[in-house]
Amino acid sequence: MSLENYSIIESTLREGEQFVNAFFTTEQKVRIATLLDAFGVEYLELTTPLASPQSERDCRTIARLGLRTKILTHTRCALEDVRQAVEAGVQGVDVVIGTSSYLREFSHGKSIEQIIDIAREVLEYLKTQNVEMRFSTEDSLRSDPQDLYRVYEAVDQIGVHRVGVADTVGIGTPRQIYDLVSELRRRVHADIEFHGHNDTGCAIANAFSALEAGATHIDTSVLGIGERNGITPLGGLIARLYAVNPALVAKYNLPLLMHIDQTIAKLVNVDIPFNNYITGYTAFTHKAGIHAKAVLNNPSTYEVLRPEDFGLKRYIHIASRLTGWNAIRSRAEQLGLALDDGILKRITDEVKHLADQQALTLDEVDRLLYNAQQQTETNFQPEALAEPIGS
Repeated sequence: MSLENYSIIESTLREGEQFVNAFFTTEQKVRIATLLDAFGVEYLELTTPLASPQSERDCRTIARLGLRTKILTHTRCALEDVRQAVEAGVQGVDVVIGTSSYLREFSHGKSIEQIIDIAREVLEYLKTQNVEMRFSTEDSLRSDPQDLYRVYEAVDQIGVHRVGVADTVGIGTPRQIYDLVSELRRRVHADIEFHGHNDTGCAIANAFSALEAGATHIDTSVLGIGERNGITPLGGLIARLYAVNPALVAKYNLPLLMHIDQTIAKLVNVDIPFNNYITGYTAFTHKAGIHAKAVLNNPSTYEVLRPEDFGLKRYIHIASRLTGWNAIRSRAEQLGLALDDGILKRITDEVKHLADQQALTLDEVDRLLYNAQQQTETNFQPEALAEPIGS
């Protein structure tokens, strides 16, 4: 079952370079590669050496780092391209060619028969170079399925290691991906890779459906950066698999994910979205009273991901009209304050009253709690505690 035996092809250094804000120096690429290697991804995919002289130098540099992860590069299905890729020292070459009517008419102008002939020439050469070979169709979801199967079956007979399905414009649905990969799994012996763009918000769901259908490799990038809206985000795929069974992602260094996301966000000058999978500002924040009470009793009531497994902590937001007294009690315990339930419930009422009038901060709620502690042996009047907040 692919969910239990899959690999991540991390493409931040290839697809991610196509993100509008991305400009990675050699030093930054080495840093990214080292972080992703430490995280545990099985493959790193780099920009083709033919892109520019610096791209070739960077490819050679990273290929020589001696990382545990395998180093791949992504090239056109052309003999010149793959020869230069091999010379750069990579361990695998990912070749791609468009098969949809759009790309055959407006890009390379080749027929399906010509595509098969070119693929045969390129792959026969690569077979002599002791590298992993992947052959992918581009714009697979807008290609005629019968054309796809003809091409895939032909390259499978040559002995390619992987065939790739690319939802290049993000048009596919989970059901479409499942059906396509399932049929492909019946037709070829090679491993199956899925590359899904996120133009319509389905990249994670489509990647997961591909795995369920028999795919063995999924392309990701950190924060999903890439061409246009990018591709399947590394953290999003990890979150989806963890939710099925944490054991599925136990092979990765999960606490490193926050640092990886922060690093890429800084390098490409974007903020991590507040609702980002795992690493977003609010990913493990609880606010509503009934949610907070249940989470305090048993976090799994409202959390499918355990923040502790990612080196993170949950946060109970108490400075609002929605807060409940159980959350206020938990905060008092965190501060080491000994307040009885009656006082805590009266403070909760005061927090709700104040929050109806203005936005509150955690410091202001803490002030109520500290003032209550000081007055526990006198006549405690919670309304008096509101005065310092407005000062």
